Amino acid sequence: MNFKTTAGLLAIVMLFITACTGGLSADKLYGKWNYVKVDHPKGDATDTVNNDELEANKPYILFKKNDQLEMWWGGKLLSHGSFKTEGKNIQYTEQLPGGQSRTFPFWVSQLDSKTIVFETLDKEGSRVTANKQQ
Repeated sequence: MNFKTTAGLLAIVMLFITACTGGLSADKLYGKWNYVKVDHPKGDATDTVNNDELEANKPYILFKKNDQLEMWWGGKLLSHGSFKTEGKNIQYTEQLPGGQSRTFPFWVSQLDSKTIVFETLDKEGSRVTANKQQ
């Protein structure tokens, strides 16, 4: 086999592997995910939300099948809007008062049937670990 053929086959294999392992699926997100840890990896360790606060406020994120997203904290709706998946990101368009909106990504570093870990990409960056409610 010559170099061009080998390089071509390698490129096809890498493309296949990337396609199979690359993106998020909205189907895997749908449901209620209860926060179990909130920290700020780029900030001060004192920014971490302690377990007592999580237990008292019972925060969660809800991904609905109509690609709507809600964030709840202390029994109150904190934020709502729509989402779509792009690669390893959730693009969230938050609905703001006065008909305004803003769009920003959540980078997802882990997602399986029980746990999601996602974080904002700004310089203060919050990282959330949440477990899916069964």
